[in-house]
Amino acid sequence: MQLSQTEEELMQHLWKLKKAFMKDLLDAYPESEQPAPTTVATLLKRMQDKGFVDYKQFGRSREYFPLVKKSDYFSKHVNGLIKKFFNNSTSQFASFFTSETNLSEKELQELKSIIDKEIKKKQS
Repeated sequence: MQLSQTEEELMQHLWKLKKAFMKDLLDAYPESEQPAPTTVATLLKRMQDKGFVDYKQFGRSREYFPLVKKSDYFSKHVNGLIKKFFNNSTSQFASFFTSETNLSEKELQELKSIIDKEIKKKQS
């Protein structure tokens, strides 16, 4: 199941806050971009129906919390991207990413260090 762009933006706020009432979610948006409370309520209902969020009832207020971890969500997206656009080849993806994103030498060195650490973990 996938989130729409507006749902994903709201989910980003919820992941950051970990749990939040409607007011907290509205306050997380920049004032000039703050959606209407009814819009956020609709998005939360759709996200709940999709299994991404749930809530605890406190009187008339609901405290929302994520059911899906941010890392799990984005891992699934990246893997889908690799499968769809790079013939399920992580090396093709890595090649494209490193050559087409104008990474600096420092950023490439950092990536290399991360990869070297992962290789050492796998060898242990």
